[in-house]
Amino acid sequence: MNFDDIIDRRGTHCVKWDMMEQLYGVPAEDGIAMWVADMDFRPPEIIQNALRDLLDHGIYGYFGDDSAYRAAIRWWMANRHGWQVESDWIFTTHGLVNGMAMCVETYTDPGDAVVLFTPVYHAFAKVIRANNRVVVECPLVQVDGRYAMDFDVYDARMVGTEKMIVLCSPHNPGGTVWTRAELQSLADFARRHDLILVSDEIHHDLVMPGQVHVPMATVDPSIKDRLIMMTATTKAFNIAGSHVGNVIIADPVLRAKFAARMAGLGLSPNAFGLFMATAAYSPEGAAWVDALVGYLDGNRQVFDTAISAIPGLRSMPLQATYLAWVDFENTGLPCADFTRRVEQDARIAVNHGPTFGSGGECFLRFNIATPRARVESACARLTRAFSDLQ
Repeated sequence: MNFDDIIDRRGTHCVKWDMMEQLYGVPAEDGIAMWVADMDFRPPEIIQNALRDLLDHGIYGYFGDDSAYRAAIRWWMANRHGWQVESDWIFTTHGLVNGMAMCVETYTDPGDAVVLFTPVYHAFAKVIRANNRVVVECPLVQVDGRYAMDFDVYDARMVGTEKMIVLCSPHNPGGTVWTRAELQSLADFARRHDLILVSDEIHHDLVMPGQVHVPMATVDPSIKDRLIMMTATTKAFNIAGSHVGNVIIADPVLRAKFAARMAGLGLSPNAFGLFMATAAYSPEGAAWVDALVGYLDGNRQVFDTAISAIPGLRSMPLQATYLAWVDFENTGLPCADFTRRVEQDARIAVNHGPTFGSGGECFLRFNIATPRARVESACARLTRAFSDLQ
C-alpha cells in the first residue's frame, strides 16, 4: 500500500497522461495530469493476484457461474453500506456510463426530459442528449460551502415531460455527501412528479473520515418501484479500464424491463472485470480502500491549504471522491484567463467547469488521487501561476 510510488503512465495508452497535450496543450514531458477520474496508484495486491492467476492459467474463455461475483457484491454492500441486496437484483453493464445510458433507453422515450442537478458529471448530459432526450438542469445551491438541493425551485421547473432523475451520490464534481434528510426530500420529489430515480453511487467507497454515505436504497422503501441503483468497483480500486459496473434493481417490474433491454442488446460482461471485481470486494480489498481514503485525506489537506492561501481561490470542502472542485470567481479573472494560467503557466491538465453544466462556469476540477509529491508540486506551480494576486 505504498501510495507514494511515482509510476510513469506515459506511453501506456493512458488517456489521462497520453492525451493531455493534445486536448489541453499541457506538455507531456513535465505536465501534471489532474483531469480524468482515475488514480495513479496500483490496485490492491488481491486484484493483481487474481489477474496473475488468469495469466498463469493461460486460457481466456467465456465467464460462467457468477455466484461468487454476486456474493461478493452482496457481502460488500451489507458490510460496508448496511444495504441488503439480493443476487437476482444485479445486472452487470459495460461500466456505469453504459448502465446510465441503458436506463435512459429502457425507462424513457425520445423527446422525454431527464433531470440533472448541475453542475454534475459531464457524461450524464452527453448520453442523455445522444439518446434524443432533453436535459433539464436544476442548479444546485451553495449552503455553508457545500452543495444543496432547492426543491421549491425545482418543483416550479417541472412541466410534465420529465420522466427520470439522475442523482450523483456522493456528488461529482462537488464532493458533497448527501444527508439522509436531503435524500428523503429527493425521494419525495421523485414521487411527487412520478419520476424514475437513477442513483449513481460509484464514489460511495471514497468518503472522507467523519462522513457517512447513505445508499439511496436505504432511505425510503416506498420508492422501490421507481429506484435504480448503480455501483461499481472501478473508482475505488482504480480498475476503470475493466469497464464493469452494476445496475441493481429491487423492483420486479423495473427489473424485467431492464432484463429485456439487456437481452435485446446481447450484452455479456467482461470476464477480466468480473474476476477483478470479485477480488476487490473482500476483506483485503476493504483494508486497502481504508488505507487509500486516509492517504487521499492527506492529499486533500495539502491541496486545500495551498488553494486557500491564493487570494480569490476556494476549494469546496471535499467530503467524498478524490476530485477537488476549485472556485476561481473571486479572482476577478475571466474563465479563459484563469484556465490559461493553470494549463499553460502551471502546466496542469484539469477538467473545465462549464462542461459540468450550469453552475460550473467559474470552476476547475482537480484530481488529487496521485502521489503526494506530485500534489505538492502542483500546489507550488499554482502558487507561482497566481503570484500576482498575492
